[in-house]
Amino acid sequence: MTEQDNEPTGRVSPRQRAIEAYEGARERTAGTLSEAPLIALAGGLAAGALIAALLPRTDAETRAVRPTARRVKDTARAAYKAAKNTGSNRLSEAGITREKGEDTIRSLFQGVSDAARASANAALDAARKG
Repeated sequence: MTEQDNEPTGRVSPRQRAIEAYEGARERTAGTLSEAPLIALAGGLAAGALIAALLPRTDAETRAVRPTARRVKDTARAAYKAAKNTGSNRLSEAGITREKGEDTIRSLFQGVSDAARASANAALDAARKG
């Protein structure tokens, strides 16, 4: 450490503190990279995505990304439709229809309601007798 690095009172200068903080961070980063490189990679990707999200998109990027975005959207829409149709067909083959489902839910709700009513009446009768 030179005299320039120390203030007259013997304290460490802000410049020296910054250098020491930088060296410490560099050592910790090197240790993290060797111990958990995938975590460091994920952190770098997250930081890059955050920076990219904050920066405005240029016209060139918009033109370059538009065809790919359209293909991804079309593919996702087709996959959704295929899954929906396949699921509906399988349910129909099993005899499960929307109407049967509604009837089952209605019946279940009625059963729960009847059980609650019967329980309340039994409790009321027991309270009256007791």
